[in-house]
Amino acid sequence: MGRRTVTVHQVRAVLAGARTTGVDVVPLLQEAQIPPLLLGDDRARVTPAQFARLFRALYRVTQDEFLGLGTAPSRPGTFAMMCHASLGCRDLGAAIERGAAFYRLFPGGPELTLEAGGGATSGATGGVTAGATAGALAWFGVHNDFGRDEDRFLTECLLAIFHRLCSWLIGRRIPLAHASFGYPAPPHEDEYALLFDCPVRFGQPRTGAAFDARWLGAPLVRDEAALDAMLRRAPFDLLSRPEYGTTVAEQVRRALARQLRVSPRLPEVAEVAGRLAVSPATLRRRLHAEGTSFQQLKDHVRRDAAIAGLAEGGEPIAELAARLGFSEDTAFHRAFRRWTGTTPGAYRAQPASLDAPTDPVAAAPPAASMDQPPGPSFG
Repeated sequence: MGRRTVTVHQVRAVLAGARTTGVDVVPLLQEAQIPPLLLGDDRARVTPAQFARLFRALYRVTQDEFLGLGTAPSRPGTFAMMCHASLGCRDLGAAIERGAAFYRLFPGGPELTLEAGGGATSGATGGVTAGATAGALAWFGVHNDFGRDEDRFLTECLLAIFHRLCSWLIGRRIPLAHASFGYPAPPHEDEYALLFDCPVRFGQPRTGAAFDARWLGAPLVRDEAALDAMLRRAPFDLLSRPEYGTTVAEQVRRALARQLRVSPRLPEVAEVAGRLAVSPATLRRRLHAEGTSFQQLKDHVRRDAAIAGLAEGGEPIAELAARLGFSEDTAFHRAFRRWTGTTPGAYRAQPASLDAPTDPVAAAPPAASMDQPPGPSFG
């Protein structure tokens, strides 16, 4: 309980490539245990496990690491080989350059660039040398306009995955100064700050992310064994949005989710403020500055717990409502419809045949590929 759910916009976006190639996506949604009717409401959300199952099913059907969203397929294992090629570099800047050069070898592959600020210099083959001045920013950009990626899901995945991969390679979280996108803000724009953990700008000249250029000189600390272990969990560990606790909203959400695991009564703002050693007024002000509120965070924690309970468990709806702090079923139904646009029962509308796949290829994905068991949340 407590994991962030995934917006239906991401579900639609990840299906776009398969739909374009004529794949019937309804069986894939059923395999992922996602009721197809949820795609019709912009407020609907799914669990991380449901989204991971859908990702895996799409990967198996398309045999393409880009899930049919690119202008050309990316064969299974391509990402793994890019990681192996980058692992032997002397520092992070050189690893990013090598990864970008690797993908340039493939027609239709991602067009990735690295620009270093301040005193750093970037070369086509020599990587990026250290020496950036304090405060200078480096820029990692994704320049493709993938023809089937109208929702920019693939573009955003590439940006998120490379950021998390870079952090993993050096064993330190790399804070982003900001992320920019060369297209207008989508209806679900509030999800982006959660995904990238930084200020987000839309309608910009280009798409990419900025970070302190001094990270480019950081040495890589991972070896082949660690890489093999990471690849067995990719891409979900890299697509996940880790809760770093760097924002007040994160700290509040974590406190609320922890409490909901043991009691249906969520703490009031004064209680949480006391735990964070601030006044209630200060806590409200800081949450407002981060674009949220205490009540909204409480709603989101209950919403995500409700969706997880309905989609992943067999608990009766009345018992689930009571466990989440609702005094009666009708209050829970009203809140759930407000949160998701549909009823709790719609999330339970699963055919009896939707058991785990018996196909050995589906049940046992190959190592060192992007086809892996369900992992953490995207968004």
